[in-house]
Amino acid sequence: MAECSACGSYTKYNGGLCSKCFTGQLDGKSEVSVPSANNSGLSERDRNFRYGMIKGRIAETLIQELFLSLGYNVFRYGMENTIPGIMELLKGVRSDVAEDIKRMPDFVIQNPNTKDVHFIEVKFRANGCFSQKDLAKNYPYTNAYIVLVSKKHIKCITVEELLEGKEIHEKSNNYLGSRKEFDVDKEIIIEFCKFAIQFFESV
Repeated sequence: MAECSACGSYTKYNGGLCSKCFTGQLDGKSEVSVPSANNSGLSERDRNFRYGMIKGRIAETLIQELFLSLGYNVFRYGMENTIPGIMELLKGVRSDVAEDIKRMPDFVIQNPNTKDVHFIEVKFRANGCFSQKDLAKNYPYTNAYIVLVSKKHIKCITVEELLEGKEIHEKSNNYLGSRKEFDVDKEIIIEFCKFAIQFFESV
């Protein structure tokens, strides 16, 4: 599944914009502004792709460090972590294998006390919203957790809940600290929410 280089939602154009962000740009109302090239050698599409990748990596690092601070064992899981550079090689490639690789969750985490293990997929959304339509079609990891980083909050929802029609929106109470499956210190999560605000306030 291709992701919008601006907001991360579904788009059929790999490295491009979804219809909402594309229309917003035409209307001058795009939710996410991408820095101009300043005469760089990058095309606008490539620049948007890189910008989206950087935002995603920041969100992933934030969640990785959060769970490490909570005492969890954290393992990077996605194929891009096993084979460095593979996501670049798969850019624009359309095949079942390529799509399966792209849909692999970002992390496997383990609670050191209960020994429970979970798949974690990290997403960034400037608007703080995530629903079933944002999930890859036929997403195979139905037991995974989506951890959503926004400019204000860190929220969490399971893929099963998304498939049931539940969603994360700006006023929902899907806070990571409220998940009973995770043994978390809410004060630590609050500190990482402050980090998210600092990193993404201008996004």
